Amino acid sequence: MSANPYETDLDRNPANYQPLTPLAHLERAALIHPDHVAIIHGQMRVSYREFLERSRQLANALSTLGISKGDTVSVMLSNTPAMLEAHHGVPMIGAVLHSINTRLDAQAIAFQLDHADCKVLIVDREFSTVMAEALSLAEVSPVVIDYDDTEYPDDAPFPKGARIGSRDYNEFVLAASPDFTRTLPVDEWDSVSLNYTSGTTGNPKGVVYHHRGAALMGYSNVIASGMGRHPVYLWTLPMFHCNGWCFPWTLGVVGGTHVCLRWVRAKAMYDAIADHGVTHLCGAPIVMSTLLNAPDHEKREFSQTVSFNTAAAPPPEAVLAGMADAGFEVVHLYGLTETYGPAVVNEWKAEWSDLDRGARTTKKARQGVRYPALEDLAVMNPETMEKVPADGETIGEVMFRGNIVMKGYLKNPAASDEAFRGGWFHSGDLGVMHPDGYLQLKDRSKDIIISGGENISSIEVEDALYKHPGIMAAAVVARPDDKWGETPCAFVELRPGFNLTEEDVIEHCRSLLARFKCPRTVIFHEVPKTSTGKIQKYLLRDEAKTLGSS
Repeated sequence: MSANPYETDLDRNPANYQPLTPLAHLERAALIHPDHVAIIHGQMRVSYREFLERSRQLANALSTLGISKGDTVSVMLSNTPAMLEAHHGVPMIGAVLHSINTRLDAQAIAFQLDHADCKVLIVDREFSTVMAEALSLAEVSPVVIDYDDTEYPDDAPFPKGARIGSRDYNEFVLAASPDFTRTLPVDEWDSVSLNYTSGTTGNPKGVVYHHRGAALMGYSNVIASGMGRHPVYLWTLPMFHCNGWCFPWTLGVVGGTHVCLRWVRAKAMYDAIADHGVTHLCGAPIVMSTLLNAPDHEKREFSQTVSFNTAAAPPPEAVLAGMADAGFEVVHLYGLTETYGPAVVNEWKAEWSDLDRGARTTKKARQGVRYPALEDLAVMNPETMEKVPADGETIGEVMFRGNIVMKGYLKNPAASDEAFRGGWFHSGDLGVMHPDGYLQLKDRSKDIIISGGENISSIEVEDALYKHPGIMAAAVVARPDDKWGETPCAFVELRPGFNLTEEDVIEHCRSLLARFKCPRTVIFHEVPKTSTGKIQKYLLRDEAKTLGSS
């Protein structure tokens, strides 16, 4: 048999093949739009030329500390220029960026630092107190660098903490040369970032992203969000959450402007939208509630339509109508930490706008179709690994396949193998597929509570409850909440001789958990169980729903 001519003398070479990387987005933007404003932060304005130079200086500075390929650089930063620089400067030298949830408690932070083998830690002074405690618990001893935000407001609700590092971030960066040539990644499969996700059992798992996936998310986010040239993006979504759904890298594709926002407050959001011409923002349903429920004196008029990307539970029709009246167009997304953030979009069809209110609500409730960079999205029987009928009724597990699925879980091959069983990523979410190919979620098989866009493990909260000597049995489920979407609701069965109040139980949890993970509601009665002693959570979910919004 003769050789295939299309496979002969047509090999890869540097001229026709280069590994994909999200770092190319910023480099291209700085080349084409060097003087365009890339970052707005308070009174600060940073051009694309300066953004790239600062990122290169950070890369050089980290190199002087001996940081190189495969090392972990951890950051605990708010939505500030330093966080955007870290997303580029850290991977420029082949290191892996580990962004820490700023709402975590010291013990959880310490676990992550140790598990990631953190070599350098950059921490905002707003979080220095909890970080100092975490470092006292951790086994690793990273080089600690303080980020002192020059735009930190004098009337801030949270004062700056003490310096805990050996270096100041700005001095550290400015001392380095911007003369830096990126040579990595050698392979687009090289790791670019590490994000920890809440597990339902044991410690959280470290989700590893690669350069290829992050680069492709740049293009996909532009398409799914309907971004044109030079969009203005308001940072209401925490950049620590799935690397801000990869938007720190995305905006370079279209030469967009990052508008930094340290705290999500109605007045600050309206001011940014009106003053800077914001065109896009992302966030959980609570951000929509914050905007709609703001007092009139905090609201501002603006002429542009603002695209609002939201994930988690689909917003109620009344909220969608309110957002439309206020000048926002809501785009419904769905994804997981393991899929680089959103990998599914409810791509709206023009003819659906002519449907009656009930029919529109039904369409909006669906999670949607796969992102352009996702190869396949399916609802499958996890036992047979066959797709269920696309009839809108047959429930199966939601599974993903493609280049925007994680590399795997750091140092946890067993969990990775289970997640990728059968050649698909198993989300653990249950849903149905409609005949037109649109996905709709029905339940979360892992009992994760999504509150304010953050995942809360019910088992983690239950573990805390069981540490109280007066609690004999406990179960935690989600209770609907108009503001947060969901909040933890605890059902507690007391030991004989103990008399606890709701406040007692909540305060106990606060001594062990971050405040946002603690129950907002505590119900005292016998916890229903099967004959084998397994708690019947479905009964408790139904009871929590009858309580209404917390």
